[in-house]
Amino acid sequence: MFNATSCNRKIIGARWYSRGISTELLKSDYKSPRDIDGHGTHVASTIAGVEVRGVSYGGLGAGVARGGAPRARLGIYKVCWVDDCPEAAILAAIDDAIHDGVDVLSISLGWAGHEAPGTLHAVQRGISVVFSGGNDGPVPQTMSNAVPWVTTVAASTIDRAFPTLISLGNKDKLVGQSRHYNASVISSDFKGLVDAGSCDEETLASSNVTGKIVLCYAPADASFLPPPIALPYAINRTVTAGAKGLIFAQYTANNLDSLEACEGIMPCVLVDFEIAQRILSYLNMAENPVVKVSPTVTVVGDGVLSPRVASFSSRGPSPAFPGILKPDVAAPGVSILAAKRDSYVFMSGTSMACPHVSAVTALLKSVHPDWSPAMIKSAIVTTASVTDRFGMPIQADAVPRKLADPFDFGGGHINPDRAIDPGLVYDVDVNEYNKFFNCTIRLLDGCESYQLNLNLPSITVPNLKNQVTVWRTITNVGPAETTYRADFEAPSGVVMSVEPSVINFTAGGNRSMTFRLTFIAKQRVQGGYTFGSLTWSDRSVHSVRIPVAVRTVIQDFVADTS
Repeated sequence: MFNATSCNRKIIGARWYSRGISTELLKSDYKSPRDIDGHGTHVASTIAGVEVRGVSYGGLGAGVARGGAPRARLGIYKVCWVDDCPEAAILAAIDDAIHDGVDVLSISLGWAGHEAPGTLHAVQRGISVVFSGGNDGPVPQTMSNAVPWVTTVAASTIDRAFPTLISLGNKDKLVGQSRHYNASVISSDFKGLVDAGSCDEETLASSNVTGKIVLCYAPADASFLPPPIALPYAINRTVTAGAKGLIFAQYTANNLDSLEACEGIMPCVLVDFEIAQRILSYLNMAENPVVKVSPTVTVVGDGVLSPRVASFSSRGPSPAFPGILKPDVAAPGVSILAAKRDSYVFMSGTSMACPHVSAVTALLKSVHPDWSPAMIKSAIVTTASVTDRFGMPIQADAVPRKLADPFDFGGGHINPDRAIDPGLVYDVDVNEYNKFFNCTIRLLDGCESYQLNLNLPSITVPNLKNQVTVWRTITNVGPAETTYRADFEAPSGVVMSVEPSVINFTAGGNRSMTFRLTFIAKQRVQGGYTFGSLTWSDRSVHSVRIPVAVRTVIQDFVADTS
């Protein structure tokens, strides 16, 4: 049950919405604001959980856990029942949240092409709205929640890994990733090693895998059966076949969460194809191949390449709004340790990244209560980092791993300390959002110019034929007297210019200045997107960067599917 007495000084209100949900589905969940799968609890504790010491997942990831804004209060609005999240329920919850007087709406839901209704009304009332971008990556054009008035969040990794030692009978020691800690399934003995290829039912049935550790290595299958789908099947089949362990070969997919199905049953380890090939070579040469899997350990810090954009994180551009660059920013969303029921667990997804940005948004509102949602979003985007902890360009896990671009992480990876003092912001009059919305429902003409010139902290030109001029306005929120100079990196194949390239702010003078950017195609081609950036720098404290994406075209509405 959940009633008024269940609220406390942290959760100050809770509502739930069941209209339109089938009776059968209602029976599978709590008829209350409580969530049966722990998703909402995990997200809520990430936003505003108080400090809790000695937290871990079976000893892994041990330390102090707390939310990003631990002094914040929470209002809970349950709109999802298992996987069913009716739009009517979402709209009702947003309306209630507006009337309840919330400051930030953190909405960890979305799927490819989805746009939740009602969020514009919230932003018009000064409420910041933060959305998860979706978990349909690394496929492009899968971004959800791409309307310009919300902050859409991609997921990234953190500087924590879970290496697991694999010892072969020939004394080779290899390393995979796992969450294998349970003492009941840890053995100090070597066990027989079996190659089961793709670990399909037929192969497992024809192999003697009982009591042994199984190698699932089928790189040719990865093109049509990606790891997030193949791994759960492999776990279920090997458990059913009586195996005592699984070594699963895959490309990087950031799907350690799937190994929860192995917990308490057998050790399961993820390896890449190179490690799998070495194991297979030993297996084929040994008369009696054996292997031992050691307990997983936690590694934190410089030994981990981070942050990286998660493989599952949905990618831009948005099919619905190609002139709006999405996502806006990336935040931690892989193997996030947070509360679930009466314990702490790891979860991954843009649902876990969203509350990180929501917490930062709440903190910025407390520091700058007079800032609009657009100003707060701008501060987060323009101060984001495009380099990792080693000063190298951030990478994106994909097939293959690559350097991240704005369709992977928007302005970059969130940097809360810098966002407090951005120097300049890109503000938006909420009436301009109305024009954009009216364009989407065909109430206005000339909508391309609205998208191009909406004062966002990003620029996307999806249809550059010859030349396009785009206007932006910057507002000084730093020292009254300061000079900013424009530094830019033009997208490949495009000539880019900024006028004026130097802007002076003086005491008592105008706090906002308008500038224009001109883009000229070097050659007329039906091309793909190329990327650049514009940075206003005071050559001292402030560096205000926005991402730029440009696609040259010859003819409108020609699909890039070659």
